[in-house]
Amino acid sequence: MSEVEVFLDDTPGEVRGVVVRDGRFEHLLIQREDDVPEHRLGARCIGRIVDVHPGLKGGFVDLGTIVHGFLPFRGQDRLAVGQKIEVEVSAEPREGKGPTLRLIGVGEGEPRLLAPGPTVTGMLRRLAPGVEPATGLAAIQASRDAEEEASWPGEFFEDTGLDLMVQRTRALIAVDLDLSPAPGVSFGANARTRANRQGLHAAARMIRLKRWGGLVAIDLIGAGQDGDSAMAAAKEAFGGDPDVVFGPVNRFGVLQLALPWRRTPLEEILNSPEGRRRPGQRAQDIVRSLGFALLSDTTIPRITVRAPPEDAGLAAPLVARLGPRAHLVSDPAVAPGAYVIEDR
Repeated sequence: MSEVEVFLDDTPGEVRGVVVRDGRFEHLLIQREDDVPEHRLGARCIGRIVDVHPGLKGGFVDLGTIVHGFLPFRGQDRLAVGQKIEVEVSAEPREGKGPTLRLIGVGEGEPRLLAPGPTVTGMLRRLAPGVEPATGLAAIQASRDAEEEASWPGEFFEDTGLDLMVQRTRALIAVDLDLSPAPGVSFGANARTRANRQGLHAAARMIRLKRWGGLVAIDLIGAGQDGDSAMAAAKEAFGGDPDVVFGPVNRFGVLQLALPWRRTPLEEILNSPEGRRRPGQRAQDIVRSLGFALLSDTTIPRITVRAPPEDAGLAAPLVARLGPRAHLVSDPAVAPGAYVIEDR
């Protein structure tokens, strides 16, 4: 039976939840106070259809927010512009697009939020029933470590010689499994089977941590794959979600599957389209680090963080919520995106 740990990092402005299974990070949940509640996974809203696209087999729905949601039509749906409907968010926004919706039924009244999606605490309860989350220093450190690991493009496993790479393009997620020379590593059929199974589980975990979905192409190790064995391992690794669609292993040893999109990808939450840290996230980094310092030594009467003016302006109201021991200084001498913590 797997060992599960759960962490709840409640930092002013942002709540994070972390699930660790058998010592490895499995999920990183993030909710911010400035999130659009109508766009969170599981939120229920009254919406109004504002456009129907037969070519897209769906329509755009006004949820009372700036960005419209998209409702894929099912075969029996007969919906028209202006119709009021009740919907649920089935996938959060990504790549500049609004949320994807699921039709609940007929709605009444103006577009509005009926019920928010589950909180981070609620999601942790569903992912790890009965496990009490750790908080404080341990939770802050776990959320930092999970974020760092989610940024890794791959991993090397010394016990099997598995060299794993996971990369996302606009079209698909490419997973490459390979065997690299390592002390005591065999390249026989049994070793390849073991490494493939390990690679499938590791790739599934990394994709969950990165919060990715879409088409996945996995280049398995070795030619002449045992398709049934590979498929069984893939279903064991990815099969916790009933909406995953598995394809066969082709003659080139590539296994394909499709994962549902549900959450905004982690890199989009943290970074701008250019790959730089978002200003709001830089402010959260300052607050989280200052909170960690305050908890690390409760005997210091005041701890100061120096940050560049732009970041300090965004972080100031959040730092104030950390209490009287927290102090923020706007310092133009600090490089953009950086900050300095002083224990005095």
